[in-house]
Amino acid sequence: MAKVLLFGRLGDLAGWRERDMQLPDRLSALRDALLASAPELAPIAAAEIRVAVDGQLVRGDAPLEEAREVAFLPPFSGG
Repeated sequence: MAKVLLFGRLGDLAGWRERDMQLPDRLSALRDALLASAPELAPIAAAEIRVAVDGQLVRGDAPLEEAREVAFLPPFSGG
């Protein structure tokens, strides 16, 4: 099991911010599973959503075999 974290508006859309989940092997499969369970999470497929695996930003279809935490990070603004 690993933690999946949704920050900012993603957590608002899903109605949760943290869940323990069995992760698939690849990031694309996790995105597909999240979209299947909560279509309102469509923004997680957008290019501006960053993903961190175990605290490290990743790009593309990252492997998740050893991951303990996956965080989806929408664009932040503020001052």
